[in-house]
Amino acid sequence: MAEKPTYIGPKQLLLMRLLLAVALLSLVAGLFLPIVTIEKFYLVENTFSILSGVVQLFIEQRYVLFVLIGCFSILLPLLKLGVLYQILEAPDTQTVHSRRYLHWMHLYGKWSMLDVFVVAILVVSVKLGAIAQVQMHLGLYAFAFSVLLTMVITARVVSITGDPLVNGKANNQRNLSDESSES
Repeated sequence: MAEKPTYIGPKQLLLMRLLLAVALLSLVAGLFLPIVTIEKFYLVENTFSILSGVVQLFIEQRYVLFVLIGCFSILLPLLKLGVLYQILEAPDTQTVHSRRYLHWMHLYGKWSMLDVFVVAILVVSVKLGAIAQVQMHLGLYAFAFSVLLTMVITARVVSITGDPLVNGKANNQRNLSDESSES
């Protein structure tokens, strides 16, 4: 017994679009604003943003890191927001491709690069503790907020659209538990 997609009212659609705009603005701010300042021996101070860090990786010819961080921290979040925007623009006329993208975003969005990024900054902070001083800046918080807000929006869009690939698993589990309790 599959659930039908929930009707999206105009107020709810407007709220989702506004949240999507806030997520996009936070992502752009997180990419451009400084995220960290590293001060070494009180002599040298380096402040960088995600975007400047990615550019610096390219300049230093560290192409593997450039591609990984560029894809997971810049390209994929922008694509994810684009797919969500497309789905919210025409929620009643979803294509097979947009439903598939929504399904993958919902499943793998939880494992975004946010946790890897935060762990990397923590490792840098701990390892450089005796050598350098590390200060976090607004860009880090804006980026983290964007990733978390995008995860919330994705989960809400999945529940609103009634994605059978995601919601079907939950329905099957509910049906199995209902049958076992009736026995």
